[in-house]
Amino acid sequence: MDLGLRERASLVTGSTRGIGLETARMLAEEGARVVTCGRGAAPGIGQAAHIVADLSRAGEPERVVSEAAAALGGLDVLVNNVGVARHARFEEVPDEEWDAYWQVNVMSYVRATRAALPHLRQRGGSIVNVSSTAGKRPSTGMPHYSVTKAAVLSLSRLVADVYAGDGIRCNAVTPGPTATDAWLGEGGLADQQGDREEILAKVGAGRPLGRLARADEIAAVVVFLCSERASYVTGAAWSADGGTVPIIV
Repeated sequence: MDLGLRERASLVTGSTRGIGLETARMLAEEGARVVTCGRGAAPGIGQAAHIVADLSRAGEPERVVSEAAAALGGLDVLVNNVGVARHARFEEVPDEEWDAYWQVNVMSYVRATRAALPHLRQRGGSIVNVSSTAGKRPSTGMPHYSVTKAAVLSLSRLVADVYAGDGIRCNAVTPGPTATDAWLGEGGLADQQGDREEILAKVGAGRPLGRLARADEIAAVVVFLCSERASYVTGAAWSADGGTVPIIV
């Protein structure tokens, strides 16, 4: 199936690893011109450009969007994927960490979206925000992550409603636990909760499909929502969670 992404100018934040990297790779394979972004080095997937940035800082998302649009000659697709998570009890999370999570998980999306709007208005475009199952059903072990990811869902619906008349679509994707460094890496979410293998087995068994997602399985949904094949889809929060959250919407 041709997704209609050839030559589409695309920016993916948080795309040096995990879901973001797989999303950028798939977009490039579909013929899109892709700019990757992150704190690390370029992933080397044939992208048009790579921008090193700390998107938790005010001004950085705007700079990234400006440089990406300059490199690509405009912008058709924005994927907001950057994010941070930690396992903790609610009463253990200090104010400073709540603030830090808000800056990364929410304000980077707000700032990048706001900066991208003038470019997306010129020829219509698509925004996809990577949220989480924790945004639909809070994870008691990740309180500040859950609250910020719920805010991403609200932001996505707001942008969809306000800018539909400009030909801009905005959707969210809500992955469940995914086999990326966030879970599997040293000191990651599995390690934070106890014995790594036991935790991963328990988390996998907690999905109706019985396992964690692969990054490419989430990226495939993101890329579809970016594409012309999803031209009548906006304001949606697509679950890609192996059946984790037992609700219909």
